[in-house]
Amino acid sequence: MELIWLEDYLALAESLNFSKAASARNVTQPAFSRRIRALEDWIGAPLFMRTTHHVALTPAGKYFHNQAEILARSLRQLRRDTLEVAGQGTGPLSIAATHALSFTFFPRWVRGNEKILALGNLKLISDSMQACEQLMLRGDAQFLLCHYHPAMSNRVETGQFKSIVVGEDTLVPLSAPDKDGAPRWRLNRSATVKYLGYSEQSGLGRIIAALRDTADRTFTLETVFTSHLAATLLSMARAGDGVAWLPRTLAEEDISLGRLVEAGDSNLAIPIEIRLFRPVARQGQIAEAVWAAFDRS
Repeated sequence: MELIWLEDYLALAESLNFSKAASARNVTQPAFSRRIRALEDWIGAPLFMRTTHHVALTPAGKYFHNQAEILARSLRQLRRDTLEVAGQGTGPLSIAATHALSFTFFPRWVRGNEKILALGNLKLISDSMQACEQLMLRGDAQFLLCHYHPAMSNRVETGQFKSIVVGEDTLVPLSAPDKDGAPRWRLNRSATVKYLGYSEQSGLGRIIAALRDTADRTFTLETVFTSHLAATLLSMARAGDGVAWLPRTLAEEDISLGRLVEAGDSNLAIPIEIRLFRPVARQGQIAEAVWAAFDRS
């Protein structure tokens, strides 16, 4: 059994599409299919049900999934640990961070913790929440920095990972102002409001989706645009295209300059945390020192 087979399996289990998974793995679809079949032959049971238009995990494939992630992650960590013991180093420590935090919170946070920079070479990987979760689950990043709310779905909030709170933020409904400085799009019952929303890859979108159905909402939203990038929604809100719930850490300059104003009452704002996640399993010496420094800061 080869590690590459596990990585192929995880890519296919994620997308349930042979073409997309093969592309993500940078291999032709016939070669990718052969490797999936080789893994199934090694196990002795099919992991995927295949039809002309549909791919799904078999019961065996579902059972295999959790342990495959743990095993792939452990093998990568074993390699890093062995290189560290051999005195060859492990390369930079990877922190996966969502786009919104990469542009605003992360630079200030790291500059305020000079001891952390002195411990090792940090590599920031900026992507969507979905992509950052995959990096953590497969062991391609040692840490994950993201916005967090207890109501959101989160693939790294399991017994395999732990986290600490490193900051606070607020999701605020914002609109461009009209000529009088009032919100161009006001969240009230008098009219339908154009809504700039997050796509399913976004962690912020998960938070809003989890709370939207439970809120006592007296206004109507019409979704006119979606993106997993909060920065894109900020630009469109600034241009007057609708209302977007944006992290205050990202929009604070626009708010202070009057380019964006709150589109509703203060009870529509959503307090959220900024959390740093890591695997529960012990990591290398440098990674553990970095975590300890984060935990004390």
